[in-house]
Amino acid sequence: MGKIDRTVEHYPASRLPADLRGNTKPDALVTVTLVEEPVDAEPAEALPKYLRYWGIAAHKDTGVAEAVTRIRKLRDEWDL
Repeated sequence: MGKIDRTVEHYPASRLPADLRGNTKPDALVTVTLVEEPVDAEPAEALPKYLRYWGIAAHKDTGVAEAVTRIRKLRDEWDL
């Protein structure tokens, strides 16, 4: 977690954006704490190149044999 940059107490909830305010009444007073989050590289960048797309099409329920067949069929289209 990052360091706390600033804390503001007794801040009017009406001045917060609606998505941050949520169900808080606009006339309520809130405490706002700003925390700086580190900007890290994408986790995918740390992975070896061949693992970046692992599971990307898992929703298709394609087995390895079927995937290989599809790829070979596409490859063979270019050989004609």
